[in-house]
Amino acid sequence: MRSILITGGAGFVGSYLAIALKEKYPAYKLYVLDNLKRRGSELNLVRLKEAGVEFVHGDIRSAEDLNQLPALDLIIEASAEPSVLAGITSAPDYLINTNLVGAINCLNLAARNKADFIFLSTSRIYPINQIEKIATFETETRFEISQEQIIQGVGPEGLAEDFPLDGYRSLYGCTKLSAEYFIQEYRQFYGIRTVINRCGLLSGPWQMGKSDQGVVGLWVARHFWKQPLSYIGFGGTGKQTRDVLHVADLFNCIDYQIHHMDQVDGECLNVGGGRETSTSLLELTALCQEITGNKVPIQQVPETRPADIKTFITDSTRIKQMTGWRPVATKEQLITDILNWLRTNENHLKHIL
Repeated sequence: MRSILITGGAGFVGSYLAIALKEKYPAYKLYVLDNLKRRGSELNLVRLKEAGVEFVHGDIRSAEDLNQLPALDLIIEASAEPSVLAGITSAPDYLINTNLVGAINCLNLAARNKADFIFLSTSRIYPINQIEKIATFETETRFEISQEQIIQGVGPEGLAEDFPLDGYRSLYGCTKLSAEYFIQEYRQFYGIRTVINRCGLLSGPWQMGKSDQGVVGLWVARHFWKQPLSYIGFGGTGKQTRDVLHVADLFNCIDYQIHHMDQVDGECLNVGGGRETSTSLLELTALCQEITGNKVPIQQVPETRPADIKTFITDSTRIKQMTGWRPVATKEQLITDILNWLRTNENHLKHIL
């Protein structure tokens, strides 16, 4: 029997991982810890309880909250202040204390328990000033990455793990990269097994999407309720491009890592949907119109927000070759899954989304 803690466990990713693990491995003891700060996370408490997952109301910023937990075999650190604008449009205190200090508190808990440690990092650890050097070209619907590049670690398949790390990346990205460095130190000097997953854009049912985080969920919700949207930045064309990963595919990746920790121990891996699931906002709008049957007004805002980037596609070649994992959910399946979730839970969600 394994005893597993998932931090941020009432959030979008954490709750999905907890419920899916409990369903697949009923004998495992699943604990989730969450401070319920994000609006909508309280809706997951009933789902967690019905699945047999034990909820602990606590905050990773507080070592005392973590110390109340029983012995653990594994910690999945999925908690975060996820907004790339955090600390830029607001004070940075909560961001730093959650994403960095909180991660260190979780590492101390792992060290005391000699527990395995799986960290959900972000593609935002890659510097903006280096990303801006990527050669791109413009098509009718998106910004594309050029074949020829003057910078290492990037090509048409996206950004790989050897992309340069020198530069600035947003305060959000900085806190996550700093946490990565602490993880590597704790692995070396405390003897715990660790793996770092640099996740691209994640989406799926139960994501309370906002304009600065969870954009696919937001886009589907706005089309479902026929509410306006905006193309912000880069001339207001909607051509900025990202790859997106269904949370079910992320679960399959984490599930493999849990049960093959010797193989992935010490690794720092890109985990994203890749070129196959990449989309611009313009292309996402067309898909949402087709699948929902609704069309919404979209404002064009030419000015680019701080820390925004033109294009990012995750090159996950390394983890695919190492483990055999690869995403299987299409963009169409993702949007359909979100739409069905909205229809089923409309009364609970309309006041939040």
